Amino acid sequence: MATTTTTTGLGSNRTIRKMALAGVLTALSFATSSVVVLPNMAPFQHFFNVITAVLLGPWYAIAVAFLTGALRMILDGRPILAIVGAVIGAGLAGILYQRTGKYIAAMIGEIIGTGVISAIVSVPLMNVLYHAHVPSLYFYIPFFIPAATFGAILGYLFLKFVQKTGLLGRLFDRL
Repeated sequence: MATTTTTTGLGSNRTIRKMALAGVLTALSFATSSVVVLPNMAPFQHFFNVITAVLLGPWYAIAVAFLTGALRMILDGRPILAIVGAVIGAGLAGILYQRTGKYIAAMIGEIIGTGVISAIVSVPLMNVLYHAHVPSLYFYIPFFIPAATFGAILGYLFLKFVQKTGLLGRLFDRL
């Protein structure tokens, strides 16, 4: 009797490895974002958004960012900004990296996606869900840009360093 193995789909080894790596990245992102918090900023969530976008692509990056934000909301008492401030940047980082193959594109996607787009999207959500009466559409930009920039630059530098060691290539080969 011949046996067959699947190479795609939920049961494939590749999918399982990607899901396992996404779980580890989510745990690391949550842990570091909960411990290293500058005044209402979590730069390590953005660090992991860039890394996840490069390693796993936009959909996994969105999932890891969402899960990290949800954990921060549930366990750390953060508002919806923990999710909104992460998923758009993670998705844009993944899309830009996927299109260009350049780490700097992922970094820029995270900074623009989180620092500008998520900041603007957050205003109506805060006004509706929390009755916050945020005075301007641009109110959150000065708060989101520093964390997104710091974290995205760290993610970029980390990827460049790991690439030079050869570990990144071996990781890509295994995914």
